[in-house]
Amino acid sequence: MYSARPAHTPAHAPRRPRILAHIAITVFSLQAGAAAWAQGIKYSVAIDAPRPIEKLLKENLDLLRWEGNPRLDIDQLQRLVKAAPDQVKTLIATEGYYSPRVSAGLDTSGATPIARVLVEPGEPVVVGDVELILQGFEPIEGGAKPFDSADLRSRWSLPAGRRFRQDDWETAKRDLLRRVIQNRYPRARLVESSAVVDPDVKRALLKVVLDSGPEVRFGELRIEGLKRYAPAIILNLNEIKPGEVYNEAAMQAFQARLQDTGYFSGVEVSTDQTETLAEEIEALTDEQKAAAPKKPVDNPMLLPLLVRVTENKQKNISVGLGISTNTGNRAQITYDDLSVYGLRMKSNLIAETKRQSARADFYFPTKPGGYNDSFGAGFERNDVQGEVTAVASLAVRRAWGSPLLERSITLEYLSEKRSVDGLPDRGSKSVPFTYNFTKRALDNLLLPTKGYVFNAQGVAAVLPLLTDERFLRLTTRYITYRPLGDSGTLVLRAEAGALGSKQKAGVPATFLFRAGGDQSVRGYGYQQLGVREGNAIVGGRYLLTGSAEYQYWFKPPWGIAFFYDAGNAADAIKDLKPESGYGVGARWRSPVGPINVDIAYGQAVKKARLHFSLGFTF
Repeated sequence: MYSARPAHTPAHAPRRPRILAHIAITVFSLQAGAAAWAQGIKYSVAIDAPRPIEKLLKENLDLLRWEGNPRLDIDQLQRLVKAAPDQVKTLIATEGYYSPRVSAGLDTSGATPIARVLVEPGEPVVVGDVELILQGFEPIEGGAKPFDSADLRSRWSLPAGRRFRQDDWETAKRDLLRRVIQNRYPRARLVESSAVVDPDVKRALLKVVLDSGPEVRFGELRIEGLKRYAPAIILNLNEIKPGEVYNEAAMQAFQARLQDTGYFSGVEVSTDQTETLAEEIEALTDEQKAAAPKKPVDNPMLLPLLVRVTENKQKNISVGLGISTNTGNRAQITYDDLSVYGLRMKSNLIAETKRQSARADFYFPTKPGGYNDSFGAGFERNDVQGEVTAVASLAVRRAWGSPLLERSITLEYLSEKRSVDGLPDRGSKSVPFTYNFTKRALDNLLLPTKGYVFNAQGVAAVLPLLTDERFLRLTTRYITYRPLGDSGTLVLRAEAGALGSKQKAGVPATFLFRAGGDQSVRGYGYQQLGVREGNAIVGGRYLLTGSAEYQYWFKPPWGIAFFYDAGNAADAIKDLKPESGYGVGARWRSPVGPINVDIAYGQAVKKARLHFSLGFTF
């Protein structure tokens, strides 16, 4: 007889809740475990060691690198602590410590475990002896100057008695090889180097074997990539003659000259070794070919001088907007053409609140000897302090030298119209000859912190031809940078000028002197200091200005400056009564030069003025 049990009986009633509860507890446990795994174990690291070693360990020790990792558990932490002493010994050996006492342990007495590392480095290993063996280095031609091996040995940067550090050891070998391959022996190589360290006596015995390889000389000049422009642009700048001894500095100077021409967006000057190597290997026997990678060829070698260029576009136009605290708002259009009947043309049109100008110059390819010849024409109008001048000019110019020593001569014809409020308009003509000289001795041409710049300019308009008033003019400018401590720089600046003529009338206003503005006496308007004439301030015969500035670089490239400026322009030396300005400014060493923002108080005008400038004008 079959009987069916009711679907819900008291015997089965509590079973489902117990199963559900078990599942809930299991899920909760899994979630809690997952959360704990995701969080990892929290711990800290305490290192007791001298400061330089402590810094090294904090940057490289695995205990620090794994700190905060969510996958690290207590077992892994203990393994890291156990491995720490060996890792510490390996790390500080690079600093010359080969017999340290190192201990590490895990302190779990607090809420957060602390991994403690104690390091007593002991005495460092020092260099005991240096064996420097130079192989080769024989001049090819009889009577040729031998290589200065004594100088090379004296400049070895890890001598006996110096603490042996791995970085210093690698740097010393690299510098040694670098000094050799820069001149005469570009195929030199280190054939052997060893450092034998004896921890017991704390001495390291160093051995370096350097093979010079063959002496190398320059061969013929080869040019790649030149399509639009004349080869003379490159040939005229090449001062390296075939047969001259290989010199890396000469190639770098050649490359710099080519980059400065403006014709190329990329320039690489090197020696072409491809063909020479092919011929060299072809001439070897099979046995010699197998040994070639290990033993350099001991024959003289001529390497062609290879110039690879990437040409700039022939025509380029650019538009810019800006503002100056000297001359106001600015809009500018620049147009360059790198090949106008074989010449390079540069032109621009500038419209500012106080100044408007248009100019075009044509440059010949640089001549042998580094001479840069050009001619051009321009027009400029200025409206400053109640005086309006309009000057048209024609000029021919020759410039030569380098950024460290620049010189130029210029012959101009100027025709000027001048208007001053309350006075009759006046015109003048002049044919001045100008010589300009600039010497720079700076640690960095773009962002200097040490050194000086000196500029002198002489102008003579002494011929009666097309000249209303003959005159002589001399200007000198000087700026020096002097470090003060680790974070300070003292900047001193001075400028002086004098004009000699029978009378001031007839001398173009361009050659008279004024002061005031961003690059002169701060605290005053642009060219605000000069000679009162009618309702205007005009230029004078004499100029004298000076400035002292202290710059403090609290967080390079950011700094703050405190400055004092003084100076004036006048028609007589006795009237050169200096007006002063002083203030504070912000400094930023930008990629294009130092940017200066100053607030200066002009003592004579009794008010403050904002000044903004980029670098210095000379």
